[in-house]
Amino acid sequence: MALVPCQVLRVAILLSYCSILCNYKAIEMPSHQTYGGSWKFLTFIDLVIQAVFFGICVLTDLSSLLTRGSGNQEQERQLKKLISLRDWMLAVLAFPVGVFVVAVFWIIYAYDREMIYPKLLDNFIPGWLNHGMHTTVLPFILIEMRTSHHQYPSRSSGLTAICTFSVGYILWVCWVHHVTGMWVYPFLEHIGPGARIIFFGSTTILMNFLYLLGEVLNNYIWDTHRKPPSWQLMYVGPSS
Repeated sequence: MALVPCQVLRVAILLSYCSILCNYKAIEMPSHQTYGGSWKFLTFIDLVIQAVFFGICVLTDLSSLLTRGSGNQEQERQLKKLISLRDWMLAVLAFPVGVFVVAVFWIIYAYDREMIYPKLLDNFIPGWLNHGMHTTVLPFILIEMRTSHHQYPSRSSGLTAICTFSVGYILWVCWVHHVTGMWVYPFLEHIGPGARIIFFGSTTILMNFLYLLGEVLNNYIWDTHRKPPSWQLMYVGPSS
């Protein structure tokens, strides 16, 4: 039996993301005042994605609780739409973008932190907030995948969606550079145009790989040929 029901975990995770976002937006950093504000950074976009996703999860749980046993077919149809949106967001955005942010940030940070997170930022962002933005995202999303089954969209539509997101963000970064003359991430200043194209292409490929990884992981965890543990049957409920 689970020590904490998954519905309670979702509420706790949602509140933690709200706290992280509020604390981050309260920081008076020069980059927040320039063109694009916080929306220039994939880390911030990912935090918003995660907060919206877990907000939908909590809303789904509440709707499931209110709908259970009511026999109202319209409410049940609306609940199914909400569950479909929740599952789509995890598959296409929450998992691949979240894992990408954590993996790429810490890999570049370990190589040379000045390329992605200069020491100057330590004067503005406390350590706990840095880990809230770049570390806890991974265990939070893995907890969600482990406690609730999610129906992935067709592979073609899922890959199309994540490609659209990736290319859209790359174009946004290029546009910010076009307007301001500065790259969002310091390491882009130190590589040539050809290397940037290779980097942007590689990130798109990595996003697609992470989408497929999430699909494989979800299928492995929720193998239909295996009987789910009793605690999952007790706490996941019809909304999962």
